[in-house]
Amino acid sequence: MKIIGRQLYQNVRFCLSCGSALELKQDREGKLRPRCPACGWIYYLNLIPAVAIVVINSNNELLLIKRRFEPKAGLWALPSGYMEINMSPEENAIAELQEETGLVGEIEHCISWHYGHSPIYHRILSIGFRVKQIDGILCAGDDALEAVFYPVDKLPPIAFQSHRKFIYMEMKLPKHFLQAPVGE
Repeated sequence: MKIIGRQLYQNVRFCLSCGSALELKQDREGKLRPRCPACGWIYYLNLIPAVAIVVINSNNELLLIKRRFEPKAGLWALPSGYMEINMSPEENAIAELQEETGLVGEIEHCISWHYGHSPIYHRILSIGFRVKQIDGILCAGDDALEAVFYPVDKLPPIAFQSHRKFIYMEMKLPKHFLQAPVGE
């Protein structure tokens, strides 16, 4: 029997469908998961999708925000956020850009994706987008302490591996840029 870490399910106690207490049972795939004995509902712990936005201005400066909240509060990152269920990845990217920086943009292209660890949600799938600014006035928004365009040669340490990957790919930076900052 393949066990999906018991500790991942330790706080999952009640069925989201009918409210009954859940039991840890083997599913059809042979994996141990919380299951409702009353209605048969199975709890699947899935990864969380997120978007990250790369905006480069006409001076070849990269847009960064200083994070207001955990994870990595106080550190520099790309504008980013967890995806809302009622929006496409592209719509999420445009919304996050405006919420965090005051800028309005349009998608130029998808850079790549990154599968990684999240200190809050266990696993995360980040999708990076290159976005062109088309309007707006730069200001720190809801999740940002600051919003700044940084010259490429003066970039501060970047909080997340996924963001370093998207910046590296889009700006064609040296390979050492991908290395984690001290203490990560």
